[in-house]
Amino acid sequence: MKLQKNTLLALYSVLEFAARPEEHIPASEIAEKYGESAHHLAKVLSELVRARIVASVRGVGGGYRFIGNARRLTLLNVIVLFEDLAQELPAPPPQAGATHDALARVLGEIDQIAVATLGSVTIATLLKEVGRAAGAGSAVAAG
Repeated sequence: MKLQKNTLLALYSVLEFAARPEEHIPASEIAEKYGESAHHLAKVLSELVRARIVASVRGVGGGYRFIGNARRLTLLNVIVLFEDLAQELPAPPPQAGATHDALARVLGEIDQIAVATLGSVTIATLLKEVGRAAGAGSAVAAG
């Protein structure tokens, strides 16, 4: 499954905020870390604020902080804010018939498995995985 740039940026941001839930993290810090403009990131973060996953605090010492429940929020919860997961195959050529139908069925099953998997992986689980993958000096936890 290929995710759009905004979706990946949203996932990176949520993981950064969830790793440091008591802090207000400036958008500029996230933008710099992931090589994105602060202006572009602000659009992504505004969607996360609307979804009540993060909160925005203005002013000195402000930034964004995670307000979701890391044990209940799944990757799918974040992804559906940015992706249309109900994509269909383009119309088949007239001769495709049963071949197209069989292919569509298999690809549909794969999509269902992917959605189920994304719906079962929580932010807390992924944070643990990041910690394991990075060792004691977790890239997300270290900021």
